[in-house]
Formats: sequence, C-alpha cells, structure tokens
Amino acid sequence: AGGLDAVSMRHVAAELGCGTMSLYNYVPRKEDLYELMVDAAGGEHELWEPGGDWRAEMLRVGHQTRALMHRHPWLPRLMSGVHSSSPNTLRYLEHCLACLDPLEASYGTKVELVAMLNAVVTMYVSNELAVAERTRSLPWSEEQEHAVRAAYLGGRLATGAYPRLAQAFTQGAGPIDPEAVFERTLGRVLDGFAPRGR
Repeated sequence: AGGLDAVSMRHVAAELGCGTMSLYNYVPRKEDLYELMVDAAGGEHELWEPGGDWRAEMLRVGHQTRALMHRHPWLPRLMSGVHSSSPNTLRYLEHCLACLDPLEASYGTKVELVAMLNAVVTMYVSNELAVAERTRSLPWSEEQEHAVRAAYLGGRLATGAYPRLAQAFTQGAGPIDPEAVFERTLGRVLDGFAPRGR
C-alpha cells in the first residue's frame, strides 16, 4: 500500500502485531519478503484453458501482466529471474508454456519468449508509471507542459538540423495511442518467434 520503499520487516511486523525478531523466524531476509510479495501478486494471474492460437494467448498474457503491474506499481522494480521459483510464478510459467504448445520451438526457446515478453511489458509499464509520476509532480498543467515542449521541439526541427526527426514527426502526426503502441510492441516481439515463412 505504501510502495516498495515503505517495505521493511519492522513495518510488516507492526501490521501483523508481532515483534520484528519474531517475523525473522518465518522470513529470514527482506529479499525473502519481496519474493513473497511477487508470489502473492502473481497469484492474481488468470489461468485459462489455452485455445490453440499461441500468438493470441501470449498477447492476452501481456495485457494481463500490464494490468497487474498497474495494480501493483511496485512490481516492475522486483521483476527479475531471482523471484522466478515461487509457487504462483511456477504456475504462471507452466500456463504460458501450455499456451505455447502449438508453437514449433524447443521449450528453451519458449521460456526465452516468455522472459522477453515479461521484460518488454515490465519496461513499458515502468515508463508509463514514471511518466504518470512526473505528470503528478508538475507545478503546472499537463497541457501547459506539452505546449511548451511542442513549441521547443518545433523550433528545433525548423532549423533543418534534424531532417530525419522532422520526417518522423510529420509522418506520425496526431496523438499517440498508448494501447495501440503496446499492442504493436508485443506483436513485434512475438513475430520474432513465429516460424519462418508463416
């Protein structure tokens, strides 16, 4: 509730109504507490009966993981291979591999796909959370911020010193749709694992 920086053995012990030293009998280190937190959050993953379309299944996994990380904004900071052997994490990985059964690839490659998908989702959500936090801390409105930045950028591009950037902004005119960008990002990751010629 208070974010990752508020997590301490002392705070958890106080919430449980026990002494800090008593808690150490059950959770030897704060890192173990982190692993329990990751496992608890991982228990929120919906596990469904795969339908046979591995690409659609993994897109669903990616969207679900993104929503999970937004519900628990501390989670991206703890995403690593260190916390990958807890019960809920193992169930999640087994589910992902079941979703990938139709993909013609070794299980090693499939595990790599799941790891890459999780890494991309983690990076994407980390950026979303950072932008949201920065926006909340602005001393002026978000619209004012965008207007000042757009004016500065327009002035820089007008100098002719950045012709490729100018083309990029001209071709990509209009507001960015974060949902569409997320979908394309996941799709490009998954495309890298599709069998050749398909």
